[in-house]
Parts: sequence; C-alpha cells; structure tokens
Amino acid sequence: MRLDINLASQPYQHVGNFWLRWGLALAAMFLLTAALVAYTARQYWESRQQQAEIDSIRSKIAALNDQENSARAFLDRSENRDTRDRSQFLNDLFHRKAFSWTKVFEDLEQVMPARLHVTSIHPELNANNQLEIKLTVAGESRDRALELVRRMEDSKRFQQTSINRENAHGGPGQGPSDVEFDISALYVPEPVGGMGGVQ
Repeated sequence: MRLDINLASQPYQHVGNFWLRWGLALAAMFLLTAALVAYTARQYWESRQQQAEIDSIRSKIAALNDQENSARAFLDRSENRDTRDRSQFLNDLFHRKAFSWTKVFEDLEQVMPARLHVTSIHPELNANNQLEIKLTVAGESRDRALELVRRMEDSKRFQQTSINRENAHGGPGQGPSDVEFDISALYVPEPVGGMGGVQ
C-alpha cells in the first residue's frame, strides 16, 4: 500500500493554470465592459441625434404656428373679412363637390354585414374640415352593428368609427329591424385626378 504525503510547508498548486483562468476571466470582463461602453456611447449619440431632430421639428412647428397666427390676424382685419368668408365658402363647396354618393355606397356595401341595412345617411364637414358620415342602420342584433364598426375601422375609407346611439324597437324575434344604431365615421375618399361633381 502506497501513501502520497506532501511535506512542503505550502501545498503544491499549478500556478500556470491559475493565471490562465484569471487571465481569461479578466479578458472576458474587459470585452464585456468594452461592449457595454460602446453600446452606451452609441445610445447616447443616437439620443442626441433624435433630440436634435425633435428640436428642429418643434422649431418648424413653432414657425408654422406663428405664420398661421399672422395669417389669421391678417384675415381677421375688417378689410379682409369678405375675402376670408368667400375663401371659406369656396373651400366648403370644393369639399362637398368631392363627395360621391355612389362611391360611399360602394364602400359601405363592401363592409356591411348580412341582415343589416342603412336607413339614413348624412355627410357633413366637421370643425377640422373632415368629411364625417353619420348613418343610421337597422338589424337584428347589436353584434351586427359591432361587426360593421370593426369592418369600417379595418377599411381604408372610414376612420374613428363609433356607435353614438342604439334603440331597440321590441323584444327578440320581432322582425328584421329590431335594433337601430346611429354610427358616425370620418370618410376618406379615394384620391382622384380631377374634381368630380356630386353624383
């Protein structure tokens, strides 16, 4: 039987392996630190660029607001009010002439669910000169109206669609028009080359 006894005052260690492991660990830490510093520097640089772009856009918006306020002040003068009112009238007229009943009904036909029909429709310009469609539809259930709203929102021609009012005419099974809904939406007509008349 053989026993290995180390009589040295310091136990034997392989110093080369020790320094190799520590060297690799330090190198890995150095590389990780360098990568984090580079990433942080890049993020800082990109944020500086984005902030500069934001400041530039804000200054342009402020300049445009100043121009708009100056133009409004100029048009609000007593000698220019007739021109302003005539311009507003012509702009409203152009918006109304761009409205096509045929196209609206074609777009509605594509999104209208089964067993739901339009009973009235009314277009008007809102305060932002956007064409707003107010329509009343009738059907068997509220689910049909919700499906119509979802389809209108998914289409390219209707935006900000909402149910403003619903009215039940009777109990279930009373007929094809048990529930009536008032729905409003912004209508975005398809761009055309020329200005068409009311159809």
